[in-house]
Amino acid sequence: MIKANVISGYLNWTKIIKDPNIYLKKRLKILSKTPFFKNKNHEFSILLTNNKKMKNLNYKFRKKNKTTDVLSFPIKIKDKKKLYVGDIAISFEIIKKRSKETNFFLEFDKMWIHGYLHLIGYDHKKLDDFSKMFKKEKSILKYFHKVN
Repeated sequence: MIKANVISGYLNWTKIIKDPNIYLKKRLKILSKTPFFKNKNHEFSILLTNNKKMKNLNYKFRKKNKTTDVLSFPIKIKDKKKLYVGDIAISFEIIKKRSKETNFFLEFDKMWIHGYLHLIGYDHKKLDDFSKMFKKEKSILKYFHKVN
């Protein structure tokens, strides 16, 4: 089973997602039943925050003095039955802005899935890796949304 620890660092998140913990728990329950993730015992944390905090984190860890949509901090900590794979931070304002074209839940799902894939080893530095990661993101999103 895949588990997320949700840390609410910005109150505007709960104006749209009433209980982010329950929302992600339902998503991860579905994901844990899919063929690729069926036997994964992963745990990770998600910080739901804002642009200001994202800019600080981006500068502190990547030396980039600008905000960003999602940051992933992979780490492997093996416990008895599960593997802690790292932390994700997501910006409310960027998700909110993008959701004007689609919807907030779709954009949020895209971001945590993207972050989670980074935690488990996916990358997009090379074009071939980008294609593999993008394909995996789309295949996961289909379990939650109708996507093209």
